[in-house]
Amino acid sequence: KTDKMKKTFLILGIFTCTFFFAQKSKTYLYLDYNSVCCGTPSTIPVMTYIETFQSKNKRKPIEVYRQSGLGREGEFKLFIGIDALSKSQRKQFIKGLEETVTLQNNKRNLSSDGSVFFTPTQSLSKEKLNQLNNLTIYKKEKLK
Repeated sequence: KTDKMKKTFLILGIFTCTFFFAQKSKTYLYLDYNSVCCGTPSTIPVMTYIETFQSKNKRKPIEVYRQSGLGREGEFKLFIGIDALSKSQRKQFIKGLEETVTLQNNKRNLSSDGSVFFTPTQSLSKEKLNQLNNLTIYKKEKLK
């Protein structure tokens, strides 16, 4: 009986440590996805930018979390971990992310499409992130 318990705790400990040490970011940028009448905008432009940035800079995957349940029309936030980036990469990443969001918002139909809000100077700490409800690791949207 105690051997089973020891194994269970050992396995649980390994998974906990793996998850804890895999999540290295302490600073997260965030984007708000809001709705006007007909749902939120797609995450595809932002996620495509992140993937392109990763591959161009030969980076490990950037942490992205999604907080859902923020409104009746599916409003949500994305949180992007940036600590693994050097200062110059961080500056470049934020500039490109800002351009991506601006371009997406400029292409939207103002009367029906939701918008993405991003303030590059605002971030959230890991401690604050851990206190949020409905937070999951981001899974890629299916292309429509």
